[in-house]
Amino acid sequence: MASSLQTKTLPPTTNLTMEIRHNGLDTSSITPKPNTASSKRSWWKTTTVYQIWPASFLDTTGSGLGDLRGIICKLPYLHNLGIETIWLSPMYDGPQQDMGYDISDYTAIYPPYGTMEDMEELIAKIHALGMRIILDLVVNHTSDQHKWFQSSKTGNGLHKDWYIWRDGKPNPKPSTDANKPTIPLPPNNWASVFGGPAWTWCPSRQQYYLHIFAPGQPDLDWENDAVRAAVHKDALRFWFEKGIDGFRVDTCNIYSKNQKLLARDGRVTERTKPLGECDPGIINGPRIHEFWSEMRREVINKYVGGDPLMVGELADSSVEETLRFIGRTGPKKEVKEELSMVFDFSYVDLGREDALPHLIKPIDLPAAKRAMGTRTSNYLTAGAWTSIFKENHDRPRSVSRHPGPTDPKNWSRIAKLLAMMTGTLSGTLFLYQGEEIGMTNINPDTWSPGDLKDIASLNYLQAMRERYPNDPVMWDKAWRGVCAVGRDNARTPVQWANRKNGGFSDGSRTWMRVNENYREGVNVEEQEGKQGSVLEFWRRMLKLRRREEGLFVLGGYRCVDEENERTWTFEKTADGGKGRAWVVLNFSDDEVEFERPKWARELALTNYGGERDTKEDKLAPWEGRIYM
Repeated sequence: MASSLQTKTLPPTTNLTMEIRHNGLDTSSITPKPNTASSKRSWWKTTTVYQIWPASFLDTTGSGLGDLRGIICKLPYLHNLGIETIWLSPMYDGPQQDMGYDISDYTAIYPPYGTMEDMEELIAKIHALGMRIILDLVVNHTSDQHKWFQSSKTGNGLHKDWYIWRDGKPNPKPSTDANKPTIPLPPNNWASVFGGPAWTWCPSRQQYYLHIFAPGQPDLDWENDAVRAAVHKDALRFWFEKGIDGFRVDTCNIYSKNQKLLARDGRVTERTKPLGECDPGIINGPRIHEFWSEMRREVINKYVGGDPLMVGELADSSVEETLRFIGRTGPKKEVKEELSMVFDFSYVDLGREDALPHLIKPIDLPAAKRAMGTRTSNYLTAGAWTSIFKENHDRPRSVSRHPGPTDPKNWSRIAKLLAMMTGTLSGTLFLYQGEEIGMTNINPDTWSPGDLKDIASLNYLQAMRERYPNDPVMWDKAWRGVCAVGRDNARTPVQWANRKNGGFSDGSRTWMRVNENYREGVNVEEQEGKQGSVLEFWRRMLKLRRREEGLFVLGGYRCVDEENERTWTFEKTADGGKGRAWVVLNFSDDEVEFERPKWARELALTNYGGERDTKEDKLAPWEGRIYM
């Protein structure tokens, strides 16, 4: 793919690698011009978003699974934290092979989560608090249990061509068993994201169907006008009419497949072998912008004052290609962007450049600065916007990615240091459930593969056992790699209290094991109102961010020590030029001296509190300060 980015192969332990990586752009001296059109500013630019993974948020029935009423009862907590928008991960009905990303009915609620009445109450109570709500839009594929697919696989009727069906290729090895007919070979050698072929044979139709993800997630054929109209009606318009304020868009740039490449083999890579990669045939296909312009025109622009939040999960794309999704076009920039913003994964995927979990590397601080700085310089322009985040349902816990001393206080300091980092960067801030209390990854020494639920991680571990059957060293690397970067790290239940099941559920069993460190202070109840806790620190950080939104949300950014391997120091300049901040963060085990300009006199926030003298320009290990 011709672009300024290196397209990465996709690891089998993650969802499709939705990331934007940039080649060596020096952002240390760049202060982008902020968007100063405050009178026309979109509401979503200054909101703070909190992602909820419903299965793991709070169980109110004793079933061991989170539910919608659990979210409703915690709305005051989220409002008090400083959250303004809730992103609710899939709560639609479906078989849950991929935790809700396999939808059998876009207009129904997964029964264990609750009812449509519960969902309507949740939307109403969120709005009553002056907050907003966005949902997941999952329309590259459906579940194989969806009525559309059940009809399509018969080969007849209305839905015959709603999915991507292809004839197989001749099989040179015919079956010798009269009771087992010869099955043709797949149309090409593509590997699915979750491992194994991307094509599955359907006996009733005598054809293969494409599934970029699991076999239970067949890809819709967006070339079909009727498919797009049905998606507009059931997946978008239905929920906008219910009152939601936008969507996080799953796999937003793979709807348009390259029709020529559907019949061609992909390049065999270390990740996919013996199969081939599918990326060139699915990412930013020839009609993707046509499809998005149509969605804008036919549905999106008609709701939320024509300006809902649409944040896209974008597969490997150049800056130029990304701006086609999020920039305004036309001679006077009068045509609205297809998406409000995208998620840039270059920071959260640091150390994973080799894709496979057993090859994970420590985070390199200069690379982290470049990753965050690049999104600022590239997207914070008059016609584009960006997101700021460090955790979500597909990525590990951020506090566990930064190694430090075993002192228990260090966990708290790193969590607060990271809050200062993302809390002062420009763009729309996203938090993931449990991030506000410093929830951590699972412990590889106390957990086992039997505790995992994620289809991608389980498939990866099975593949590693088959590839290295008698290699305990490689198995240990694979297991520890999964515990470092696997998706289950983010999906353990929220730890509300130091009691049974971490306060998540009163049931005898939970759908997934609770991280045992809820007994060690990593829970809401013990941090609530406690001076110096991670939770109270986040409240202070969000309050400061809201108070100084022109500086921290909308302002310019200038990194002053990009190649320093211990500290991250940057200057923020307020939208409109009135006001500055000096942020200095020590990502090391050492005491570090630092310099600050004469104007940076007032200490606005530090993660050490009253534990040390902050008059001296010397940072303790993992200390951060914000001066104004």
